[in-house]
Amino acid sequence: MSTWQPWRFLRHIGGQLFELIRPPFLEASTPPPFYQADLSAKRRLELDCWFIGERSKQYYLRQFARIDKAGRLCPSWHWASFISAFGWLLYRKRYLDCFVYCVAGISFIKVTMVLSIALLQFLVIRHLPEMWQLPAQGTIALLIWVFWAVQVARWSNAYYYRMARREIADALRLYPSDRRAQEVYLRQHGGVSLLGLMLAFALFGTVMGIIAKQFVPLFAQKQEQALVYEAYQTVSRAKDRVAHIYEREGCPTQLPLTAHNQRFTMQVVSQVAGVASDCAIVLTVNKARYPIRYLNGQTLVLYRVPSTTGVWRCQSSLNSQAIPKSCVN
Repeated sequence: MSTWQPWRFLRHIGGQLFELIRPPFLEASTPPPFYQADLSAKRRLELDCWFIGERSKQYYLRQFARIDKAGRLCPSWHWASFISAFGWLLYRKRYLDCFVYCVAGISFIKVTMVLSIALLQFLVIRHLPEMWQLPAQGTIALLIWVFWAVQVARWSNAYYYRMARREIADALRLYPSDRRAQEVYLRQHGGVSLLGLMLAFALFGTVMGIIAKQFVPLFAQKQEQALVYEAYQTVSRAKDRVAHIYEREGCPTQLPLTAHNQRFTMQVVSQVAGVASDCAIVLTVNKARYPIRYLNGQTLVLYRVPSTTGVWRCQSSLNSQAIPKSCVN
């Protein structure tokens, strides 16, 4: 009597669930599409080698043999397509399929991201603290992208098998008795392309540049708003202490001020360029990290207006949209 193995059972259930997410262009028929049943094993191996080429030949021959044995297109893992599906498609000369994937496939993934984030924003994310909302949205987008990348990676070998069988069927139909012409045809339509690989790297760099240009500023804006708000709160707390000392002793220019946030430094001065003041607190931003390093050296100043009863005003070189309305940029 065999013992029940829960991990094997869960793996089987997971495999069945993933099997349901089958791309519509990969048939579940038996035998697989374009399968030439009349070919001998030796002849089929020869044709496969012509189509695959020398790069990763043994790997794809093993995958083809596995699918031939199963009698249908079945999933398996493919690291190259998981890391960069469009790069792998270009490298394997699947130019039209790469275009369709980039236009239709990536567009579908983006629509899925937008709809999922919008729904979860309404249901969950809007109830989170503001500082966690943008990271939550980014995490959801990343999880959706990884989910679909996993699906692409699982079916890439089956897709490549189908392409090989289709090209082999075309070669046999076009050149039924000319083995040399069959070989030339399969090597032209199969194998790898260094030009495609270089194009993949160029496209990858372009895509990363577009993503950085679109999303990094959004992330930076959130961080900038948080830093400016914290800077104003920090200098406001220091102002209460300085104002109290000023009423008794005058402007305490020797008073050491420290900020809990190491990105700020503060000092008390008796004069500030451009404004009439007899006492001021100057907060300077330093050690701000990417993507808001551009804030380093910017200042926020709270200064006392002379000849008034405890009136303090604000002046800042920071973002005028993020600082309080009372501050002058």
